[in-house]
Amino acid sequence: MVDLLTVIPAALLDTMLDVAPLIGLVLFFQIVVLRRRPANIGRMAVGFAYVVIGLVLFLIGLKEALFPLGKTMAAQLTDPAFLGLAEGAKAHWLDYGWIYAFAAAIGFGTTIAEPALLAVAQRAGTVSGGTIKPWGLRIAVATGVAVGVGLGSVRIVTGLPLHYLFMAAYAIVIVQTLFAARTIIPLAYDSGGVTSSTVTVPLVAALGLGLAANVPGRSTLLDGFGLIALACVFAVIAVLGYALLSSALDAARKRRSSRKGT
Repeated sequence: MVDLLTVIPAALLDTMLDVAPLIGLVLFFQIVVLRRRPANIGRMAVGFAYVVIGLVLFLIGLKEALFPLGKTMAAQLTDPAFLGLAEGAKAHWLDYGWIYAFAAAIGFGTTIAEPALLAVAQRAGTVSGGTIKPWGLRIAVATGVAVGVGLGSVRIVTGLPLHYLFMAAYAIVIVQTLFAARTIIPLAYDSGGVTSSTVTVPLVAALGLGLAANVPGRSTLLDGFGLIALACVFAVIAVLGYALLSSALDAARKRRSSRKGT
């Protein structure tokens, strides 16, 4: 309780300073540019209060739970005693299998629970008239994030330069974009963006930093970051792949139906 009483005022002040420019921008356009009195000022004030309270609690949760959780799990899964290594023995990158599995599982689980992805998937399903299945889109994105975070953890352990993975990943995206339906391309790119939101980022970032801090020879600054970017690009790959696979299956079903009809 004493810690909370110390943390809450600092988090509240930081949040107020962060939200103040946004409030000032809205008021400037409303009063100076539009020259109209804001409608429902009371509701707007209550809404901003909710935003501030929510951000304060969220920041405290990040600091007190999510960041420590990611770092703790990374430290425990890379402990030489857990890996079964003798004292002074150097681990091979294959010895970190559990950390790769944990990273992929964290990527999948956090993405499925991501509110931003849920909102995008629901809107996509509504706008497409049911052609795009929200659950299918969410699973595709979550699978892509799992692959991206898993490969990112392998990169941290092995020390593979990050730009090699990005060049290969974006080459795949370019090729997929050339063959994918035009209607799915913007949604696929946005799906990569929504993975870097409130639930996914804290745990994935903490995992990367914790992993880089506990693997010998790795730098937290050089190797600890990059997991989130890999998660985003592999989410795009997964959605485009899902769309291409769905199109191929639909075409195959139509060919079978036409053969039966003849």
